[in-house]
Amino acid sequence: MRVIAGFIVSFLVSYVLGKVLIPWLVALKAGQTIKEIGPKWHMSKQGTPTMGGIMFIAGILIAVLTAGLPDLLAGRFGGLMVFLFALVFGGIGFFDDYMKVKYKKNEGLTAAQKFLLQLAAAILFIVLLRSLGYLTADLYIPFFNVTFQIPWVVYMAFAAFVIVGTVNSVNLTDGVDGLATGVTMPVAVFYVAVAAYWGYTELGVFAAALFGGLCAFLIYNFHPAKVFMGDTGSLFLGGAVAGLAFCLDIPLILILVGIIYIAETLSDIIQVTYFKLTHGKRIFRMAPLHHHFEMGGWSEEKLFFVFSVITAAACILAFWGVMDRFPAL
Repeated sequence: MRVIAGFIVSFLVSYVLGKVLIPWLVALKAGQTIKEIGPKWHMSKQGTPTMGGIMFIAGILIAVLTAGLPDLLAGRFGGLMVFLFALVFGGIGFFDDYMKVKYKKNEGLTAAQKFLLQLAAAILFIVLLRSLGYLTADLYIPFFNVTFQIPWVVYMAFAAFVIVGTVNSVNLTDGVDGLATGVTMPVAVFYVAVAAYWGYTELGVFAAALFGGLCAFLIYNFHPAKVFMGDTGSLFLGGAVAGLAFCLDIPLILILVGIIYIAETLSDIIQVTYFKLTHGKRIFRMAPLHHHFEMGGWSEEKLFFVFSVITAAACILAFWGVMDRFPAL
């Protein structure tokens, strides 16, 4: 019941806040600056309000503090911890968005600055999870239901790499209207199912609130988007997706549930590497992957539905792969 309440509270708060936030962002002229190297038709999006991720971040917070209150009073802080962890990344994204809006450029923090801040947040989170007993140095292998114990230092390096990689992959996916929102929604439902199946109510409330907030945000973010989530939202989502995986001690499942995030990132890496090695040749029409399909004639709506359905199918498979990790409730 608290899980359902988490969804409802987050949805309602996010939706109502959107009614106020979007006009406020327009009044502040907090519009997105579009990269000139992107698809030419994206220039029509110039000036669309950004930093809209604030609305679902606020909705999730209210849901965690209300629907999740019994868990907090009982000393179960997992959901709040993941929220605060994701909020750190959202804060990095907010500062980046602010710099872009202030200087009217599609560049905020440098890549090095973002990386160092994200790395520090990831390491602190992993150490905290270990100290509170949420995490072991045992690496769980989905589908095979086996674990391998690895040295803690090695595990920490692995975890930091996965978290920072996930966060930036979600950020990269946020390239067309509704895409990062639609792809992350089935991931949130996956975490709701896993948390409910294992009895981790506090994490289930957070995951349900994440789903509810994204459902409300999609009303404003679906093509043609009235608002973008900005780095504020996409980095928060990356932190939430990665944080839940580690809090549930199933980090390798990110390979499946994050299949679109990974494909987007790999396409970018492959394109840049091939371009440099061949002195100007390309594999994709444009990277990351969603732009490749756009250049091939796919509409933003088609990208949204196809990528979301692929993620949903991967999440169903992922649930089967981890359902034996812990005894069912």
